[in-house]
Amino acid sequence: MANIEWSDGAPIYRQLKERVIAMMLDGVLKPGDALPSVRQVAADYQLNPITVSRAYQELADEALVEKRRGLGMFVTEEASKKLRSSERERFLTDEWPQVVERIERLGLSTRDLLQSIGNGANE
Repeated sequence: MANIEWSDGAPIYRQLKERVIAMMLDGVLKPGDALPSVRQVAADYQLNPITVSRAYQELADEALVEKRRGLGMFVTEEASKKLRSSERERFLTDEWPQVVERIERLGLSTRDLLQSIGNGANE
């Protein structure tokens, strides 16, 4: 895992869980890949092992990772599909309405937005 900046806004275990989820969505962690051990993550980021275990347990509860006795935690085959579905739903219900509201408040047109996307693709 790359360098992580912890914020005060959410519990660290939840931030760690979200970081692992982002790594799965970005393809850094693929199905069948092992997660770093609880001890390793705790040592690397100076966290309590219980904090790391809690994040990993939530991932396991959501069937995104599975525990293999004596081997550790591994990304499940269906993790990416599940995450894409749930993250899309979360974006459309939680984040998109705020984006639309801001677009309307700023008076941006569809043309402005498409032009912005086109300019971003050329950079």
